[in-house]
Amino acid sequence: MIIIKSDQEVDLMRESGKVTGFILKELESFIRPGISTADIDKFVEDTIRKNGMIPTFKGYGGFPASACVSINDEVVHGIPEKKRIIKEGDIVSVDVGSTYKGYVSDAARTYGVGQISDIAQKLIDATRDSFFSGLEFCKVGCRLSDISHAIQTKAESEGFSVIRDFVGHGVGQNMHEEPQIPNYGKAGRGPRLAKGMVFAIEPMICEGGYDVRTLSNDWTVVTLDGKLSAHYENTVVITDGEPELLTLAD
Repeated sequence: MIIIKSDQEVDLMRESGKVTGFILKELESFIRPGISTADIDKFVEDTIRKNGMIPTFKGYGGFPASACVSINDEVVHGIPEKKRIIKEGDIVSVDVGSTYKGYVSDAARTYGVGQISDIAQKLIDATRDSFFSGLEFCKVGCRLSDISHAIQTKAESEGFSVIRDFVGHGVGQNMHEEPQIPNYGKAGRGPRLAKGMVFAIEPMICEGGYDVRTLSNDWTVVTLDGKLSAHYENTVVITDGEPELLTLAD
């Protein structure tokens, strides 16, 4: 069942989203060669707690950190480490969740570090653009799979593939609520969207094939062919008009 949020619940999620969005904006200048992925995690956790919120990810299913930090061929769930140092030319995906008065916001971005390859920049741009292609269908009356189809169509038109094993989802008092929102599929399927639905829409797009494997830490997911992967996610509210992005800072 898709949980419809009241205006009061959306207000709480909006406050949470402001912090998540702020963090992801600040990371644009924070991430640079020479810092560790643990430095990123510390910045994320400190900022969430300074704002009176709780890092959603820390302890979730046993995850040991407040941010997922995934580099290059890592798709999702990279575990921050002091010994993992960011280098010029890397692309770094950071996924963040903040909880405020029991309500979650969830968002992610991929950052290019210094001078990156043309294909890496194209991948980052296409991943972001595919999110916004899907967003066009986040309106009352559209069907859920219209979002999925639009994301896939945009990503594949740019020559990239769409991860199948991980999907977007509803979000609210729990980080993962119904429905699941694949980033691929035929249009015109699934429930019709209604005001008060809140989704975490998150294209995960690959330079090569979409097959993945999980590393021995049981968390970090990498592309099977070792090629690059990028991630772009926002928490989105379905309204009577245009969708509202809770995690996109100005």
